[in-house]
Amino acid sequence: MERLVINIPESKSTLVKQILKGLGVMIQQESQSTPSKYRKKLENVATWLEEDLSIFEESKRAFGDLKTEQW
Repeated sequence: MERLVINIPESKSTLVKQILKGLGVMIQQESQSTPSKYRKKLENVATWLEEDLSIFEESKRAFGDLKTEQW
């Protein structure tokens, strides 16, 4: 099987796809990542404030203050 990439004007896209499907051509949609899709994904990323991160610093200090017990 041969792979062929063609550019079709938007106004003729549906017609060309119908003709090609009638001839038995398999049409694969390319997953094009547009900047707007990428931006929407980034908007869902959680952001942390300094207050949120302070708990990690406190925990790190608490572990640093632990002393080993003498037996």
